[in-house]
Amino acid sequence: MRRSAFTMVELVFIIVILGILASIAVPRLAASRDDAVMAKGKADVAAIRSSIIMKRNQELLAGNPKFPDLNATAFSSSTTKLFDGVLDYPIDSGSSGWRGGNDNTEYFFRIENADVKFVYNSDTGIFTCVNNNGGNSNLEKLCAQLTQ
Repeated sequence: MRRSAFTMVELVFIIVILGILASIAVPRLAASRDDAVMAKGKADVAAIRSSIIMKRNQELLAGNPKFPDLNATAFSSSTTKLFDGVLDYPIDSGSSGWRGGNDNTEYFFRIENADVKFVYNSDTGIFTCVNNNGGNSNLEKLCAQLTQ
């Protein structure tokens, strides 16, 4: 009685084909993840800027000419929610890619293993990316992409 089974050559051939397919697919998946993180960062920046304007208009209607604080509560290292002063649904610190800096004016967004720095000026209401990163063109490129 003859048993049918795969030969060693056939198994090696299948493993080689699977390896080739994996080497093609994995870089594409990594690029897709970076694109998704970039899209999320862009959406977050747009939402923050839009909320600053909305809160400013609400304050003007109430007779208060000041720009809003981004964080309703004083930011500390134990604070887990960012932008709760302007966003209806604050952003979780850390897991979202965002983290606060030393005070309520500095924020960092982590993308492509780099921290892109954002600064909020409460006198002018401008939330912008800072490009003075020692001439690091990658950070400048990421700044431009996040604020387009």
